[in-house]
Amino acid sequence: MDLFTRSNAPLKITLLLAADSSLMSLASVLDVMRGANRMAQSKLFDWQIITPHDQAVQLTCGLSIQPDVAFNPQLQGDILIILAGFHHEQHFDKALLRQLKNIIPRFHWIGGIESGSWALARLGLLDGHQATTHWEDLEDFALKHPSIQVKPDRFVIDAPTFTSGGASPSFDFMLHLIRCRYGQQLALEVASIFIYDPIHTRHDAQSLVCLGLLETQEPRVAKAIRLMAEHLEDPLSIRQIAQELALSVRMLEYLFREQLNATPAQYYLHLRLHNARRLVTDTGLSIQEIALRTGFSSLAVLSRCFRDTYQFSPAHYRHRFKQGINHTA
Repeated sequence: MDLFTRSNAPLKITLLLAADSSLMSLASVLDVMRGANRMAQSKLFDWQIITPHDQAVQLTCGLSIQPDVAFNPQLQGDILIILAGFHHEQHFDKALLRQLKNIIPRFHWIGGIESGSWALARLGLLDGHQATTHWEDLEDFALKHPSIQVKPDRFVIDAPTFTSGGASPSFDFMLHLIRCRYGQQLALEVASIFIYDPIHTRHDAQSLVCLGLLETQEPRVAKAIRLMAEHLEDPLSIRQIAQELALSVRMLEYLFREQLNATPAQYYLHLRLHNARRLVTDTGLSIQEIALRTGFSSLAVLSRCFRDTYQFSPAHYRHRFKQGINHTA
């Protein structure tokens, strides 16, 4: 089935929703389909939600979603989308993966949104294919699945699979699908419903740092921040960053103070520590490995800087996080 060739045929979609998923990622799929049906005055998209074990799943925002139908071996359709977020390893146990393996041949296309890509990878569906996942997981995804051509793109299409990095890229993917299958006019009408400007292409890399208005207000600072984000593991000197921008160090410092009320060095340290905290809470990496990945010369240096910012050492912070203790930082 050529999903992206012009057609008037409706699509039947089953969406497997895991607990701890993002409401925004879910809405980026469902509301775009709803909008397309409304603007076309036709049921171009016919969807249903299933969940692991046929139970309500709680999203990261606390909202609970009930399945529309039972997860059964007779499920079939044009597209199966797997949407997952945090704790995907525990949500996709061996029993669920077996169930998925049984129904996958009954669908023409399989999609993975955010951590849904990990489920596709564990099923072997992405071996030899290009794929993406959320930018926070790209490095680990590539390390654990060397047979996959991991891309930093917002979304990747490699028949019969497609993968998306998260909420906004999924919105872009759905508009791309509508544009290819049902026409540019409908895609623009759907984007207009949500006052959404589709400025990205599918091959644009996922942004490690969202720069917002800074891109237009002070593009030199925006470019400096992108350089910092691209060099967390091997930090550049502030002088090197200034040279890349054809600025003096003094001018770069002035621009940062004006826009961010911080020096370039302070902001760079903030980015590295923010990434370190994410790795502390969201991964099982050793603190030594986290220090290396965030450009600190030693575990001791990371621990000192981490404690100054977050009040606890990385190890203590991880322990408190696992115990469900809220952090004030």
